[in-house]
Amino acid sequence: MSPQKPKKVVFVINSIQFFLSHRLPIAVQLQKDGYEVHIITPDKKPCDFDVHHFHYHKIIMSRKGMNPFIDLYTLLSLFIKFKKINPTIVHLVTIKPYLYGGIAARLAKVPVLVSAVAGLGIIFSKKNIKTQNIRSILFPLYKFAFGHKNQTIIFQNKTDKKTLLDWLNLSEEKTSLIDGAGTDLDLYPFLPELNSEIPIIAFASRLLKDKGIEHFVEASNILKQRKINARFLLIGEPDLGNPNTISENQLKEWEKEKLVEVLGYRNDIPALFSKAHIVSLPSFYGEGLPKVLIEAAACGRAVVTTDWPGCRDAIIPNKTGLLVPIKDSTALADAFQTLIENPTLRQSMGVAGRKLAEEKFDVKLVVKKHIEIYDTLLKNI
Repeated sequence: MSPQKPKKVVFVINSIQFFLSHRLPIAVQLQKDGYEVHIITPDKKPCDFDVHHFHYHKIIMSRKGMNPFIDLYTLLSLFIKFKKINPTIVHLVTIKPYLYGGIAARLAKVPVLVSAVAGLGIIFSKKNIKTQNIRSILFPLYKFAFGHKNQTIIFQNKTDKKTLLDWLNLSEEKTSLIDGAGTDLDLYPFLPELNSEIPIIAFASRLLKDKGIEHFVEASNILKQRKINARFLLIGEPDLGNPNTISENQLKEWEKEKLVEVLGYRNDIPALFSKAHIVSLPSFYGEGLPKVLIEAAACGRAVVTTDWPGCRDAIIPNKTGLLVPIKDSTALADAFQTLIENPTLRQSMGVAGRKLAEEKFDVKLVVKKHIEIYDTLLKNI
């Protein structure tokens, strides 16, 4: 690489909020290392974003569904942006960015490409004729997007890695496994449980059906019928425009039945988890490695989640939390009851969870692994 050429890195991501919550520490470190950092996203620039001194580029990119005309326009826009910015590294995060961005990066002859597979989404998690047909249509696009000669594909769990390696016949040497986006252990401190007569069980995520929210609510109803007191908190908001979202009317109905307390979007997750006794994500979505479960571990809270790719990778079963089958409200309620009635077990899981977070989920470790990947790929230029 010529020493006269300025080092530039471009992050392409479908949500600026996802970038801020999952990739900001990496971008900050790259900036400290002398990189000019560019962000490409379909979202409007947040009012306080300029504090980071990154270059911001807004393009049209649909997060919902497939529209060939919009997607083609997105691909063309990314190609033009890459040619204009002339980046050293392009880092693509989430499905449409790593698909269309991967194609555009190859066409624009970007020297280094990093594709982060933060979950495979519905087209891989659902097994039906429709998703099979979609996968067949997308196969050549995926093959080209993951065919850059100087590329690393980052996976967050072994199942996703095996799925794509087998499907696309990819080389193992082209991949890396990193345990999620990590979390700041100082911002998510381990605090002892608060004394409370009624235990609190928290769900924090986008309010999508595939995140298991309906089973979470049904588990609340089952415990209510068993005369077991517990508070069930829903933290998050509906994903408007997503056909898989929970409606506002449904949330109001659940609240009216006193099954859950709907808190909406919150930016004080550490404080909420410090008041909770259990954190749950009974997802059957195409997860990578859910950040909320990493944060729960950091806060020293026992986790109840599903035996599902990504979710099961975020805990040590029976040591930091409990696994239940997907779509099984009774099993979910049973797991909650076990931890409610065994506070010593629950608290020991919290202690083990914090240790797990310190060993695997510290954001400093995640940033270090990314920098090592960049440095390795840069040697090939």
